[in-house]
Amino acid sequence: MATATRTAAPTLIGSVQRALRLLESAGSHPDGAPAKQLAREAGLPLPTAYHLLRTLAHEGYLRRERGVFVLGEAAENLGHGGALQNRRSKIADSIGHWRDTIGAPVYFALYHEGEIDLIAVADSPSAPAVNEWADFRETAHAHAIGLCLLSQLDDESRRDHLDRHPVRPLTSHTVPDRNALLRRLGSLGRMEPVVARQEYALGTLCAAVPVTAGTTAATVAISLPLDQQQRLLPAAEWLRREIGCMLSAFAFSISI
Repeated sequence: MATATRTAAPTLIGSVQRALRLLESAGSHPDGAPAKQLAREAGLPLPTAYHLLRTLAHEGYLRRERGVFVLGEAAENLGHGGALQNRRSKIADSIGHWRDTIGAPVYFALYHEGEIDLIAVADSPSAPAVNEWADFRETAHAHAIGLCLLSQLDDESRRDHLDRHPVRPLTSHTVPDRNALLRRLGSLGRMEPVVARQEYALGTLCAAVPVTAGTTAATVAISLPLDQQQRLLPAAEWLRREIGCMLSAFAFSISI
């Protein structure tokens, strides 16, 4: 049994290696290449290449068009997934640095396909993130993250969001109704930090800085306990300057 196991492992690995060589070869030809050319470039016998190409096409990694093979949707998704993971890692590194510098939890969120999408949170035992006791997506009117994102939308998108997620009080400090919320959003400066004081949870303050990346509405935010309120605005202003200094790189990272 041990001998059979040792024999099978190299065979499986070899098949994967041969398939990857074919994919690499196909990827170097944007307009596609025939099986014979791919086999030659990958250094494979033509029968072996045919077998692997058919398998890769069946699984969606390749697509055959007019006698040539091109990369399929599954292979393209692998590339997109890797790029997305790389962007998210850059975001996590940035907000982790800001958390350590400010000494407060830092949040990154964007408005994606009609909803608030909290992408990343960097906190610590000494500076924990706010407990999401009410869904952030449904309570944009009550926290700085949501207010900042809503302020970046056009009127139609903003009203559509509020039709789907009506204004409702969470604390005695929450904006009382839709009209009051729209007036508040309309009064906000284009790039100024947005502050919410105990509107989502009693004893908690938050501030959010808008980040513009093409047509994507995004924000970086911080939260602090009420007894540290004197730190909120200076920290938000520092964060705004920090984002401004690296806006091009950060905006590229958040694009999805």
